[in-house]
Amino acid sequence: MGPLARADIALLRAARTRGHRPAVERAVRAFSRTGEHGAVWLALGAAGVALDAPRRRRWGRALAGVAVAYAANVAVKAVVRRPRPVLDGLPPLISTPTQLSFPSSHAASSLAAARGYAPLVGRWIYPVAVAMAASRIYLGVHYPSDVLAGAALGAFLGGLTR
Repeated sequence: MGPLARADIALLRAARTRGHRPAVERAVRAFSRTGEHGAVWLALGAAGVALDAPRRRRWGRALAGVAVAYAANVAVKAVVRRPRPVLDGLPPLISTPTQLSFPSSHAASSLAAARGYAPLVGRWIYPVAVAMAASRIYLGVHYPSDVLAGAALGAFLGGLTR
């Protein structure tokens, strides 16, 4: 195992062993579930399209960016086929729809949403998107490198919609 893989595992282990209390785990799990399949971000974009008539086209482009980022992420995941992390004595704290890990769909859709929606809702969306991405490491279902790759993919594709 190379130094990058060791660092990935060390960071994941640190995230899985620090700051864990039952109430925090429940809150992070509930928050992370809203990002499954990009749902919270797709809903935000759909609401913008439906409710903000003067900026409907901008909302539509940003919403398309989130959808494209999610779809591209799923395609990359199917090609790479990296299994989810397994840490002895530290099982994942949430179920996942697949056993494929790289890149993180939560990170891709979240950063695509942040890039696309920030001009419409404000920069507050960035820390929310980063928290959504980081939740996957805290819950033990992604390596940090999965999240960074997903975030880069989503930020790139989301930026194309601006």
